[in-house]
Amino acid sequence: MRIRVARVDELPILQDIEVAAGRCFRDVGMPEVAGDEPLPLAELTRYQEAGTAWVAVDPADRPVAYLIAVRIDAGVHVEQVSVHPGSARQGVGRSLLDHAAAWAEAEGAPALTLTTFEDVPWNAPYYVRCGFRRLAEAELSPALRAIRRREAAHGLDRWPRVCMTRPLGGGSAARDTGR
Repeated sequence: MRIRVARVDELPILQDIEVAAGRCFRDVGMPEVAGDEPLPLAELTRYQEAGTAWVAVDPADRPVAYLIAVRIDAGVHVEQVSVHPGSARQGVGRSLLDHAAAWAEAEGAPALTLTTFEDVPWNAPYYVRCGFRRLAEAELSPALRAIRRREAAHGLDRWPRVCMTRPLGGGSAARDTGR
């Protein structure tokens, strides 16, 4: 799977991928999440301009999945990972996460973080398999607490949410996660 930085002309495709991927939430009793609007083009543009919007592309160089991230604290926070259902269960999401981890490590970040739904099979349980671990409330940085407040204001706390981290650099923290 080839991964590269998203181009500005592809940002509407990222919105389409997010909408298609979101439909799966209907199947787990979360129709409000399934019906959520995709990220606005202006927001996606900020990630693209920062160089932290990556796409996984098919053999025709068309995006089938994307990941956007932002630097917070000393680390890198994964804001969104979306895989088109037609490309799901093929390791695309994991490849994007590994790409973001390699980039973050090269930038000197000690960890990737993300927030996700605790009980959705392709959310927290999946991220554990990708080397992430749940963070206890006491472990949350001020930036992660701010992200959680924004999510709560958006109504995402109607379902259990969790913050997770994936240590980078192969140190003892990475060994503790089973990587």
